[in-house]
Amino acid sequence: MSPSTSPRFFTEREVARHCTADSCWVLLGTRVYDVTAFLRMHPGGEALIRSRSGRDISRAMDGPPHRHSENARRWMEQYYIGELDRDSSAQEAQTLRGRNKASEETAGQTAEETPENKLDPHNLCSSVDLDNDLVDWRKPLAWQVGHLGEKYDAWVHQPVDRPIRLFGNPFLEASTKTSWYWVPIVWLPIVLYFSWDCYTTLAKGTTRISLTSDISIPIHKYLFPVLFMMGWFLWSFIEYCIHRFVFHMKPPAHNYYLITLHFLLHGQHHKSPFDGSRLVFPPGLASIVVGSFYVILSYMLPDIIGTSVFVGGLCGYVIYDMIHYYLHYGSPKRGSYMYGLKAYHVKHHFEHQRSGFGITTTFWDRPFNTLIPDEKF
Repeated sequence: MSPSTSPRFFTEREVARHCTADSCWVLLGTRVYDVTAFLRMHPGGEALIRSRSGRDISRAMDGPPHRHSENARRWMEQYYIGELDRDSSAQEAQTLRGRNKASEETAGQTAEETPENKLDPHNLCSSVDLDNDLVDWRKPLAWQVGHLGEKYDAWVHQPVDRPIRLFGNPFLEASTKTSWYWVPIVWLPIVLYFSWDCYTTLAKGTTRISLTSDISIPIHKYLFPVLFMMGWFLWSFIEYCIHRFVFHMKPPAHNYYLITLHFLLHGQHHKSPFDGSRLVFPPGLASIVVGSFYVILSYMLPDIIGTSVFVGGLCGYVIYDMIHYYLHYGSPKRGSYMYGLKAYHVKHHFEHQRSGFGITTTFWDRPFNTLIPDEKF
């Protein structure tokens, strides 16, 4: 709701009626929120919100067991739709809404409405203050964020539920978006091919690792699963390092280019964490990392052994991207491993941006002391 728009008023009975997956409202004091669009995103699961639908959630927001962060509260404001009218009857509330609707229609006549505006997804979900935000959301953001300087870090970690346009050029903009299913479509055939090739090569019994000129160790085909899992484990460490040291580098406030690079690599994801078109790596960008991984392993290990480790790492990457997408849009069963990962990752986005860098596992957060404290939802 625009700050300049008069609030709508609802009775308690009206709010209580919105308690389904198709229309879910909650109260925070006297403020009314339509959180239907957030049900699948909630780290505690859809059922947790629906069990409190139509009621005041102030105590749940303050905890225990979980006290919601300032970013979570700021995020919730995007779903604000009006105020609770405790004193008026349903008929009076209807009259108030009628007046507000008439005033909104009058104000709307001053704005030119085109088919393009009706179809623009930016018009569907936004409570960003377009007039007072640090960037102009009506224009591509890629070339603006570098000018934020020392304000960039705080700005980028205040998430919004709004699509981001990075570039004005349609081709460049499209190249930054990838639907989740392209990851398995592109990479799984490669995983399957290399797995078959490595296993059949090892099955010939001719692969050996030479320790000295006289001593060598044969590598049996049954060692392929071990090498494969070693690659998967190695990827989990690379995943942690990239997320922590590259994606979460803190660019110098005076460096326009590093700020811009950080925003393109990962900052845009923290600013709009539920932009479904930017939750997985575009295959073109991922191929640079995958290719580097293959070259390094081929140089360090004997040919077929290096390839066996590589294919395990590549499979780990595919699983990583799929899990990352699911953590943002999936609804895992309460108490499951994925439920814990989802809660952990959402806390990383909303409260602990300088810790919690593991995506598929929290294993590496422990020895590097970046583990987010355990907190139940």
